[in-house]
Amino acid sequence: MRNKTMKQLPESERPYEKCLRYGPQLLSDAELLAVIIRSGSKEESAVSLAQNILARFRYPEGILGLLRASIPELCEIKGIGAVKAVQLLCIGELSKRIARAGFGSQPMFTSPEDIAAYYMEQMRHEAREKAVIMMLNSKNRLLHEMVISTGTVNHSLVSPREIFLEALRYQAVGVCLIHNHPSGDPSPSKEDVLITRRLKEAGEIIGIYLLDHIIIGDNNYNSMKKRGIL
Repeated sequence: MRNKTMKQLPESERPYEKCLRYGPQLLSDAELLAVIIRSGSKEESAVSLAQNILARFRYPEGILGLLRASIPELCEIKGIGAVKAVQLLCIGELSKRIARAGFGSQPMFTSPEDIAAYYMEQMRHEAREKAVIMMLNSKNRLLHEMVISTGTVNHSLVSPREIFLEALRYQAVGVCLIHNHPSGDPSPSKEDVLITRRLKEAGEIIGIYLLDHIIIGDNNYNSMKKRGIL
């Protein structure tokens, strides 16, 4: 297969034809990827190239490793140029948006589990820490969200003034802080506890309350509210 083009492969081994006949659920990860990238190189088929891509990013995360890949990293693979690299990044972004689409245009959050589920696929694959503020109305529906920090989350970078001015602009009743731990471990640090208490105190003064601080890990999370810190 490595040295054959798609047209030289038996029809039963061509991912596109297999998808038409049997549906995408019967395709392997490499075959699904081959359908997206469409073509390989002079030396190998699209399936073989897809296998190389998966091998490059599979360990230790499986196919999820692709969500952490960058364009320069993808272009290091022989047969991958800028066009294919962009295609692969768009697959990852589309998967994140699909995961959120089921919540609707103005989702309502009734528990820490709801909030964690909404942000999990968006934030669990981030290579750097990112902090987001949610602004909620009296029915806990999302009015607006804002990224307040990228790279490092600490109390000196998280500005209560900026957060609550924005919350007032959207007439929010409450806010929720969400940030990720790239290590995959959502256990709160001393800094996380300090940020939580600082925002809680600031919110109480102006009457816009910090409802929770959710830390996203690798398919798990921690809630400061559930831990009794709020």
